[in-house]
Amino acid sequence: MKPLNVAVLGCGSVGSQVVRLLTEQAGDLTARVGAPVRLVGVAVRRIDAARDVVVPDGLLTTDAAALVARDDVDLVVEVIGGIEPARALILSALENGASVVTANKALLADDGPTLFEAAEKAGRDLYYEAAVAGAIPILRPLRESLAGDRVTRVLGIVNGTTNFILDKMDSTGAGFHEALEEAQDLGYAEADPTADVEGFDAAAKAAILASLAFHSRVTAADVHREGITDVTAADIASAREMGSVVKLLAIAEIVTGAGGDEGISVRVHPAMIPRSHPLASVREAYNAVFVESEAAGQLMFYGPGAGGAPTASAVLGDLVTVARNRLGNTRGAGESAYADRVVLPMGETRTRYHVAVDVDDRAGVLAEIATAFAEEDVSIQTLRQEGRGEDAQLVVVSHEATDAQLSSTVERLRGLACVREVTSVMRVEGTVE
Repeated sequence: MKPLNVAVLGCGSVGSQVVRLLTEQAGDLTARVGAPVRLVGVAVRRIDAARDVVVPDGLLTTDAAALVARDDVDLVVEVIGGIEPARALILSALENGASVVTANKALLADDGPTLFEAAEKAGRDLYYEAAVAGAIPILRPLRESLAGDRVTRVLGIVNGTTNFILDKMDSTGAGFHEALEEAQDLGYAEADPTADVEGFDAAAKAAILASLAFHSRVTAADVHREGITDVTAADIASAREMGSVVKLLAIAEIVTGAGGDEGISVRVHPAMIPRSHPLASVREAYNAVFVESEAAGQLMFYGPGAGGAPTASAVLGDLVTVARNRLGNTRGAGESAYADRVVLPMGETRTRYHVAVDVDDRAGVLAEIATAFAEEDVSIQTLRQEGRGEDAQLVVVSHEATDAQLSSTVERLRGLACVREVTSVMRVEGTVE
């Protein structure tokens, strides 16, 4: 049978593993697809760069544009990342009749609709399982397995670097910078960890998850984003006292806005969750995504969320599906954005807060604090005092209210004469007693 020709764009940590799997598992892939899958080119920036895999002679090229324009290329795998030239190369591949598999979360979250429209026009597949949570199969279940259900909420740990840092802070008592240095030493964090610790990586993934789950177009710019750089050892200790743990969460859910219309809330921020929650047990650099739907109920997907081999596993899974579609002269599901739900401002999202306040240890302070919450129509769930004298601190956990109300309450607290400092403000997810 005529082989299906594959071009790979990029030969870094993921691309090299894709090349290795395509080479080593050629026989198995032929059996699974129904035709030989043949690697015909690998585009790189430098031919002489050191690589983790031996690329067969004659396949390396620095001319990616010419590679994707070849009329004998059936499938293109894009694992170079970034916005450009990845976008131009994917669009060129589709225009020239190739189907595409990509792991590019940043591009999909920034300009996914352009890519989906190009795939639709070309009548080709655009698959991207590897763009979110590495080897964990989460996008396909949202797109296909749960297509007949109504997903109401997606809650996940989708960045391994931040989960490693927060896990070390919880298990060892280390501060943020100590834990970050350990993550860098072990290769879990980049020399410049900004994309991870400031939540940009997780926000891109949250946008992709929300788009699929709620059949609406959501971009990274729509996602409320906060990182973990301000999380302190005191925050971690306070969470522990509440029977909770701090995680950087990506949360997408269907909510009712101030006007009564149904919309979407999409956010990434650190939050306290009870240790009894399934996500609380996700350790080290692992990822997990918790999905809630009306018929299926609660589902959790767990596994390695990054790394060359795990991500390449997801790429190859897509590649097999796309190759089968190509042989059958069909294509998989494209973009589903029929619901066209509006992404609501963060201020309309209903959350709970954990607030730690250094206060004067004198009569009437509790009443002043309680009044500040009451004046913003925010109910207090629990309130406790820690320490005496100069070390007096009040820890308040609110009931659910809009994020705008809670933010106003915190600002009101900062203006009280009895408050020396608001030392910690963190959202709370799940039920905390």
